[in-house]
Amino acid sequence: MIGHQHVRGAVVAAPSCSLQRCEETQVDLSLETRHEGGHTIIEVGGEIDVYTAPKLRDKITELVGNGNYNLVIDMEKVDFLDSTGLGVLVGGLKKVRAHDGSMRLICNQERLLKIFRITGLAKVFAIHGSQADALAER
Repeated sequence: MIGHQHVRGAVVAAPSCSLQRCEETQVDLSLETRHEGGHTIIEVGGEIDVYTAPKLRDKITELVGNGNYNLVIDMEKVDFLDSTGLGVLVGGLKKVRAHDGSMRLICNQERLLKIFRITGLAKVFAIHGSQADALAER
């Protein structure tokens, strides 16, 4: 049955979230890009999830396609990060490394840092507490 579930012999309406309804309630992702000292900084705000991660992926792909191989992803204003977002970041790292570039993350929120530690990605990414620290690394 579509839209229903069985509960101990009874049929009840299943909680639903149509794609359209979910998209209406999503928090948008903001991306601001600027260049500083040989790096391209992407300031990210909002939620990086299954709905918004493609926007970040497209921005990274565009920047790398235009020859920007040293990226700094500023996640100070990110409220939420799921596995889709992590996948976009890993994919971006692979893209810049294919051109001998780098990707540095700025993240000082413990709840996000915990995600990177649990997944083992804290050892993969260069994670900094501020833009100054990220830009100072050689």
